[in-house]
Amino acid sequence: MPQLFIEAPTGIQPDAKRQMMREITDAVDAAFRIPDVRIWLREYPADNVAQDGRPAAEPVRPVCFLEVPELKDLDTKREMSARIHAAIATAYAGIANTEETLVLMNHYPLENAGWAGRLQSDNPEIVAAVEHLTRD
Repeated sequence: MPQLFIEAPTGIQPDAKRQMMREITDAVDAAFRIPDVRIWLREYPADNVAQDGRPAAEPVRPVCFLEVPELKDLDTKREMSARIHAAIATAYAGIANTEETLVLMNHYPLENAGWAGRLQSDNPEIVAAVEHLTRD
């Protein structure tokens, strides 16, 4: 159920891409322990990315959007963010400005996520799986 969208420059090698996706999946699995982690990689040539209105003004800074269930534990969020950042930095070394990779976490309560025609809040397996994520 966790979905990740990575926006980054073109040029990553296939082996680096596979390794990055494996490491990011492992980081998300460690945090959420929910199956079906999907990563969507959107790649752009530098002249399709602008900084302050100037295309190709600087090396592209990757951004990663996480669309995931609620997660309250800040230490878990910190660790996951650091692991995602490290995987992107390794994969895009020399291609992008990975020192400033942005990781944005969009958290959704289960009643705001529909899948297979029903709300996830109505799915007892998912409710049980995310119960540990929202404890204080």
